[in-house]
Amino acid sequence: MGIYLNPGNSGFQEIRNSRYVDKSGLISLINRTIGTKQKLTCVSRPRRFGKSFAAQMLCAYYDKGCDSSELFCDLAIAVDKKLNGSYQQHLNKYDVIYLDMTNIMGKAAPQDILSFIENGVTEELLDAYPELKEGRAFDETLLLAAELTGNKFIMLIDEWDAPIREMPEIQKMYLQFLRTLFKGSGTTDRIFAAAYMTGILPIRKDGSQSAISDFREFTMVYPGAFAEYVGFTEKEAQELCEEYKSDFLTMKQWYDGYILEEIGSIYNPNSVMRALYEHRFRSYWTETSASKSLMEYIGLDFDGLSRTVAQLLGGIEISVDTNGFSNDLVTFRDRDDVLTLLIHLGYLSYNEETRTVRIPNEEIRMEFARAIRGVKRDESIRRVRESDQLFYDTIHKNEEAVAAQIEKIHAEETAILFYNNEQALRSVIKLAYFSYRDHYLKFEELPAGDGYADLVYLPKKNSMMPALVIELKWNQSANGAIAQIREKQYPEALKGFGGEVLLVGIGYDKDTGAGKRKHTCKIEKILV
Repeated sequence: MGIYLNPGNSGFQEIRNSRYVDKSGLISLINRTIGTKQKLTCVSRPRRFGKSFAAQMLCAYYDKGCDSSELFCDLAIAVDKKLNGSYQQHLNKYDVIYLDMTNIMGKAAPQDILSFIENGVTEELLDAYPELKEGRAFDETLLLAAELTGNKFIMLIDEWDAPIREMPEIQKMYLQFLRTLFKGSGTTDRIFAAAYMTGILPIRKDGSQSAISDFREFTMVYPGAFAEYVGFTEKEAQELCEEYKSDFLTMKQWYDGYILEEIGSIYNPNSVMRALYEHRFRSYWTETSASKSLMEYIGLDFDGLSRTVAQLLGGIEISVDTNGFSNDLVTFRDRDDVLTLLIHLGYLSYNEETRTVRIPNEEIRMEFARAIRGVKRDESIRRVRESDQLFYDTIHKNEEAVAAQIEKIHAEETAILFYNNEQALRSVIKLAYFSYRDHYLKFEELPAGDGYADLVYLPKKNSMMPALVIELKWNQSANGAIAQIREKQYPEALKGFGGEVLLVGIGYDKDTGAGKRKHTCKIEKILV
């Protein structure tokens, strides 16, 4: 058993000794690629989304230096007839080269990392196969080893992009090293049966093309067949909640929100398991190094980024073009590049069908709210202060101040053609009250009485704040908006709340003549 060559199955053994959610179906996806032109796979995921677990599972499965049959015999890959067609064919049949780039980076100076890798793997190959003659170059040594043994390699690179993210000075040299190994030539085909790389970022682009062009990429923008293995599915999260006697609806509110095509909801696996083990729902994202960078990215000086963050915090979905992103942490052309990076980091959920992003859940919303208060930009500070002040004025029934702020947001944020559009009106309210997460949970189209309450802000547990039911109507007075709230019995949605509820009606005239579009506000208090 080596460090880099055939490191064994002890990592996956520890995973199996813990509460393991079966993701062995991923093995069948890699098995299908072995010996084909699709054998090079790169999967990118945010931190704490199980990337290393998957790499260690693949290592345990393919490594011919160990017997892993007992680790897999009860998993789907072994028992599910749809998955296990190639199970025995490839189980523990390959020399595996396993590179944990984060670990390796701590062992050598940046300029020495590649020679450190080459020397380490070569030394272990020569120990394993004394008759092997060392080649003139690293790829030649691998080729000689494959021909000597008659057995191609499985290459696993965990956190492949760590040097790209943390050591930009060796980026070109590192990418050239990977090109040499995986350049798609006949030599590469003779060396590798398959390769699997996992990281946070997609493969770095050279111009508009991938720098390592022969890899099939599966990302948070396009997860493809690997979507089921991004995190926990809804079914898996429900089963875990039943097993640990935890409230599923609360789990969903906190850690759901990554909606992937054909799979549906995907949950952050690290946060789910931490919440189950610790019996506490909170943000575990803060404990990752990714959280430290959010403030830096949303503080970038691009026109419209402050407004976009405020919209996202208010629950508004934002259109984004992901195609121009260079797949690194330093090359940003515009707002879309920043949003695309936040998708890959797990801060935003991407809807492939509508090409929009949104904040996925309460855990991430908390991180955004923390970060935006620390961003030292006048525009961001202004928006936070205005939203906080709006809550203060609403709760203290300062009707003129509330009307003036809603009127200001309505004028600033709504295009003339959509000024009276129902969805635009709801977006105005969400943007105006975007700092709600400090004290409230937001509900849209909440079933209530004879209809649906457009927006309801319900105080969090142990909060002393009143609940808010807000209605913005055009061509009606504020009194008319209140009348609709009462007529439709929207407060019925809060029946059993057992506290103070403020009915907030905001009306304005739709005409554009002088003195028109003046907003008015009426706030009434009831108890439910």
